[in-house]
Amino acid sequence: MFDWVPLEYYSAIQFWVLLATALVILFHSFQYDVRDPQSIGFFNRFGWFFVAVFTLYIGQRQVSGRYFGDTSTYAQAYSLLQQGQELIIKKDYLFNYLMVFCSKFMSVHGFFQLVDILYILPVLLFSRKYFGNYWFFAFFMFVGSFSFWSYGVNGLRNGLGTSLFILGLYFYSRKIWMYLCFVMAYFMHASLIIPVAAFIVSGVWKNPKIYLYIWLAAIPLSLAGGSAWSTFFASLGFAEDRTQGYLTGGEEFADQFSQTGFRWDFLLYSASAVFAGWYFIFRKKVEDLFYIHVFGIYCIANAFWILVITAAFSNRFAYLSWFLMPAVIAYPMFRYKIWNEQYRAFGIILFAYYLFTFVMNMK
Repeated sequence: MFDWVPLEYYSAIQFWVLLATALVILFHSFQYDVRDPQSIGFFNRFGWFFVAVFTLYIGQRQVSGRYFGDTSTYAQAYSLLQQGQELIIKKDYLFNYLMVFCSKFMSVHGFFQLVDILYILPVLLFSRKYFGNYWFFAFFMFVGSFSFWSYGVNGLRNGLGTSLFILGLYFYSRKIWMYLCFVMAYFMHASLIIPVAAFIVSGVWKNPKIYLYIWLAAIPLSLAGGSAWSTFFASLGFAEDRTQGYLTGGEEFADQFSQTGFRWDFLLYSASAVFAGWYFIFRKKVEDLFYIHVFGIYCIANAFWILVITAAFSNRFAYLSWFLMPAVIAYPMFRYKIWNEQYRAFGIILFAYYLFTFVMNMK
């Protein structure tokens, strides 16, 4: 469908369109009241159009390893399955069996489209449930997040795993369905054990101060321990061999991450959500138990990433908390009265949030 788009511009076009959308929201927030029925109606209609086009655009990309990372690797494996070759499945059972099943009757483009529908749909459901009439703003924050595009075209298993986790949060009040989604997330990609463990820990200890202390303590511990933390966690054997390679690998992963070492820029990016949670919970007295739980998941999962921040492929672990940033930052602003001119404040926050994504991907 989008074969006419030059490969070298494909991702860039997406980021420019998202920038234009962020600007529309920003300018709109300075001119209108978000509660205005016409305003709500406009963004609902535009939102559905945006969802449809974005889903097709990401799912109908061309097969290219140069521009879309592991897309070509998955395509090669899919082609072998279509030719009748047997796949020996030892990990990530849900994703691999999905690929085997689809290869019997679906083209590779159909498979990628299905994967991206499954990737985007939980985010849409989550946004519509918890943000109501303002769902599009939350949805835009999710898809405009720093790594969302990357995990829709490159790290497909990771991306699907995080979306299944979000689907679990969608079923937060229906525990059986929620835990089923978490189990599915783990079998989609084993690294999802980290946010699942964070969910359990933050459910047992419900004091948000504990989450802050854990997150803050991770910074000096990481600086003092360096790569020793990566070696320690890899030695526990909590995940697959490839995941352990992300922790202990050296030059073989250098091309996957533009800079290794202690990433202060990414730490500041992560800190924005921690600051938002602290501000809403402790300064504005938001006592929403669901929000406090999500804040705890984010802090604990992000603290794990901070400990292994010097690993060559630590961005894979960063996303295990970053995918929750839109919920942590936006949730209170559309559930509670926080400020005067709240819509304007959100427009500014959303634009600044997306600007980081734009700058980091377009530099």
